[in-house]
Parts: sequence; C-alpha cells; structure tokens
Amino acid sequence: MTGRQFYDWQTAGGGGDVLLLIETLERQEIPWCMIGGLAVNHWAEEPMATADVDLVIATGKMDQAVQALEDAGFRAKRFEWSINLRGRSKVSVQISTESVYQGFPERAIPADVHGILMRVASLEDTLQGKVLAWRDSRRRPSKRQKDLLDIARLVEAHPGLASFLPADVTDRLRE
Repeated sequence: MTGRQFYDWQTAGGGGDVLLLIETLERQEIPWCMIGGLAVNHWAEEPMATADVDLVIATGKMDQAVQALEDAGFRAKRFEWSINLRGRSKVSVQISTESVYQGFPERAIPADVHGILMRVASLEDTLQGKVLAWRDSRRRPSKRQKDLLDIARLVEAHPGLASFLPADVTDRLRE
C-alpha cells in the first residue's frame, strides 16, 4: 500500500480533497503552506495518520482563496481564528487566520507528504507553530498532548531543534 493509498483509506478519500485544495490554490497563484500535522509528517522520521489539514494563506489573499475553494466544491465556515472547509472526504481543512502564521508561506518548501506534492512550513516554522498550539489553553487536552508529541517527534528527527525550545516545553518533554 502506498502512502497515498493509506492516507485515502484513513480519510475516506482525503487525498482527493487535498489535491483539489492544492490545485485550486496553485491555479490562483496564492501563496500558502501546510502547517500542523502534515508539516510535521514531512519533517519527522515516521508519518502519523491525520484527518486534519491545517494551512495558512498569505495576507491579503484569504478572500480570493476561500472564494476559489468554494467554487471548487468546498463548503466554508468562518470562525474567530480560522476558516474551516469541508470537501467530500473525512478530511477537515482549517485555514488559520492568526497573524503569527502569515510569514510562513514565504519560507515554505515543496515536499512529498503521503504521496502528495505540497508546500509545507519550514522546519523552524513548523516547530514554532506546534509550540504555539501546545501553549494554547483553549485547545482540547487531547489536541495539546498531540502537539507535544509532534514537538517530540520533530526534536527526535532534528536534535538541533532542542536548543530552540522554550523552557516550559523542554520541562514538559522531560516529564
């Protein structure tokens, strides 16, 4: 079973939604990149299945991106910190609107994740995003635990990152 086949099996065809998302943004020439679990899967040693697709769109391009994605068949719901999209699969797409992520697309790199070519946040940006997510007390405890696991996976794959970790994260990883 290929990485793409496994991803499609885990997400009831999520690879098709992810490809449609990527093709739509690329056709519109909108700067974007994956953050969260898909970015971690690129940088970590072993990928983990995730039905969450987290990304960021460049400043000033959000309305154009959402309109293009709705025209492509996604349904959008706006929230305070994100715009959530649903396609045909079990994949849940969340576009972050938080300003801290706005510079990520300009530092993104092309990557093959689960057999799908996409743009992912740089290694340092991926780590920063996971630290921010872990520190967000509004997130469910299970999500925060996964964020901490993702931080550990990144540091295991790239030991030099340990020196960039804030003390509270380092302490928690040692527990």
